[in-house]
Parts: sequence; C-alpha cells; structure tokens
Amino acid sequence: MASKESQFKKVALAYSGGLDTSIIIPWLKENYGCQVVAVCGDIGQGGDELTGLKAKAKKTGASEVYIEDMREEFVTDYLWRLVRSGAVYEHKYLLGTSIARPLLAKKQVEVALATGCDALAHGCTGKGNDQVRFELTYKALAPHLPVIAPWREWDIISREDAIEYAKARNVPIAQSTTKIYSRDRNIWHISHEGGELEDPANAPTDGIWMLTTHPWEAPDKPETVKVGFAAGIPVSVNGKELSGVKLLETLNKIGGKHGVGRIDLVENRFVGMKSRGCYETPGGEILMTAVRELESLTLDKSTLHYKQKLALDYAELVYNGLWFTPLRDSLDAFFSEVAKPVTGEVTLRLWKGRIDPISRVSPNSLYDLDIASFTMGESYNQRDARGFINLIGLPIQVRAMLKSKPKAKKQPASAVKKLKGLLAAGKAMKDTLQG
Repeated sequence: MASKESQFKKVALAYSGGLDTSIIIPWLKENYGCQVVAVCGDIGQGGDELTGLKAKAKKTGASEVYIEDMREEFVTDYLWRLVRSGAVYEHKYLLGTSIARPLLAKKQVEVALATGCDALAHGCTGKGNDQVRFELTYKALAPHLPVIAPWREWDIISREDAIEYAKARNVPIAQSTTKIYSRDRNIWHISHEGGELEDPANAPTDGIWMLTTHPWEAPDKPETVKVGFAAGIPVSVNGKELSGVKLLETLNKIGGKHGVGRIDLVENRFVGMKSRGCYETPGGEILMTAVRELESLTLDKSTLHYKQKLALDYAELVYNGLWFTPLRDSLDAFFSEVAKPVTGEVTLRLWKGRIDPISRVSPNSLYDLDIASFTMGESYNQRDARGFINLIGLPIQVRAMLKSKPKAKKQPASAVKKLKGLLAAGKAMKDTLQG
C-alpha cells in the first residue's frame, strides 16, 4: 500500500495488546506515517492482559499510551443497566462484549480529543459486529474525526497472515498458528471464537474454558448464595453490601467454582452472517436469574410482560452498538421507573452448572398468601370467576354456535335451472315492453 503520510498526523488507536491491535501500530506508521496514541481501558480483563501492556505498545511503536481504569464505571453505568433491563440476546447471550464497546470507544474519543489526534482507528474486522459498535460511538461523540479500519484496507486476510506480519516486525504476540482463538475478556465475561469453534459441528474442547469449572468436576455439595437488590440494582451478596466491582468479582468466583454461566451459541451478527462462539458469564448468569425471580414477586402482570418485550429491543440495541442514542436513554428511563419496587433478596442454589431459586423476599411483594393459597380465604370470591370467564369466552362461544348451526339445504339442480329460465323470460318481456 502506498504511503498516506500527508493525510493524518496523529491517530488514536483502540488498543488491547491482542494480535490485531499489536500489528496495527506498525502498520499505521508504515502506511500513514503518523504518530499512534494507544488507548486501552481496564474493564476487568485481568492482570495478565494488562501486565507489560504499556511497555509493549511503546516497543511496538506507539508514541503515547493511555491505560484507564474504568471497572467501576463499566459495572455501575453499563452492566447494572443491563441487569435492570433483563436484556438477553437470542435467548442466551448476556452481551458481555457488546456492552463494553461503547465505553471503550468513548474513552478513546476522550483521549483523542485531549491529545490533539486527527483520526481514530480500531482493529475490528470488516465481518464483525465490533466495527459497528465502535464507529457508531465515534459518530455520536466525535463525528468530525475520520476513522481508519485497517482490516478493511490492508492485504491481510487471515489470523495466520497477521501472525506472519507480527513475526516479520518482531511484534510480541501470544497467538500461534496451531491454536488460534479470538478472545475478549472483561469483568462480566469472556468470549471464545475461532479455531475449531468456527465449525458448529465441533464440540468445544475442554481446554477452551477459562472462568468456569467443568460442571462434572464442580463440587458435589451445592452452595447457596443470597443476592440483594435495590430498585433493580445489585447491592449485596450473602447480606454484605459491596461495591459494584467487588460484588461482581465475588459472584464470578462463586459461579465459576460451580460451573455456571457457560453457553455455546450460533448467533446472528448485525452484518447478517451467522457466527459461533462460546461464552462464560458466571456472575452475570447468577444476577440475571436473581433479578428475574425478584421481578416475578414485585411487578404486576402487565408491567412485567411489557418489560420483557422491551428487554428484547434493548438487547438488540446493545448488540448493534446503538448505546449513545435517544432510544437507549428512553428505554433506560422506562426500566428505571419499572424497577423502583424491585428491592429485596433472592437465594439461589448452585450445583454442577445449575442455578435454582429457592427463596424470594421483598418488602414490595405483590404475592398475597390469602389470595394465592388453595385454602379458601375472604380476599377472593370464587363466584366472581364465572362472570369474567363468560365475558372473555363470549366470542369463542358465538363462533362455536355459528359453526354448529344446521346449514340451509341446497336447492336441487332442476329447481335452479327452472328459476334461471323464469328470470330470463322476465328479462326478455321487460326488454320487449321497453322497446
């Protein structure tokens, strides 16, 4: 590719230290002749991923490196909104990668504006969802900054090509051609894609999982965990109030030990194709289960069912990268209002990959024992049931009666023929008289 050094002076790159972004630094310098500002957000990837990251980026050619601790912001401003909404994508996916991208892109924009960058860059492929999530955030927060997406420009077409490019430039990477996985990790989850997982006929190997114990190797004795909520937001574990980060770390540890939170999913990407990935979300699975149980106790039928409908829209919105939009703000306002009574504690039993609710307690419970009990109480007059059943069933009853009515007998063909003859004769007489 010909040099484009006159186009941009300084580019802010969303940097993770993985294969793609590691080779993008030298690629940008070679092809655009620009300075590269590497921006990385600590959203709970774990110490190993961040250890030595600044030195690596500098060694690879970055002129400036910014690593921002955004864990608490990620949990309280993004993940807790997700929990409160109950959003799950395609029945399984708890949106661990999707929900993180707007925050990372937001921080990248903030650094770009503060350091005088004149372009933004990311390492997302032209096939994936992340390019959409990053670039929609750029459009919302810095619409004037151009975007460089190397995967849509360069001649590298595979992970193998990227590895060769890195080796040729002495860029340190963890991937190899014998075991190539694309992983994304944060405090909410870890995703696994690529390698043998690209064929949905292949079962994931035992060694792919990183956060969760194999259910068959989990403890034989179940463990109970009590999760407390205030207005739909998690606030405590086993009666102890914790910060958002500490609470999620605690549940990740408990859930991971018992093998909960694993999914294997063939999903529909935003760009239209299908992809297969394996996800681990131990603490998230516990929280989503708990909040659903508490809502069943504290929300009336109509509100709960409508919330479930909007949760599907929220999941689509998050998955598609439309976080910084008026619609997301409006949906959050709805979920915030609905969640006001969702306060209380839910006790769950964890055992070999299973999560079973065993107790739900709330000061705002709508469960009336006198009404719900099979013992006949004074709060519910059973005779009232006849009236609403008759009203609801009226259209059904009328339709059934019409269907069962005897039909009029069909006239014989000779009678029909005779009638047609009389009508024709009458018409001919009328024409004669008029003539």
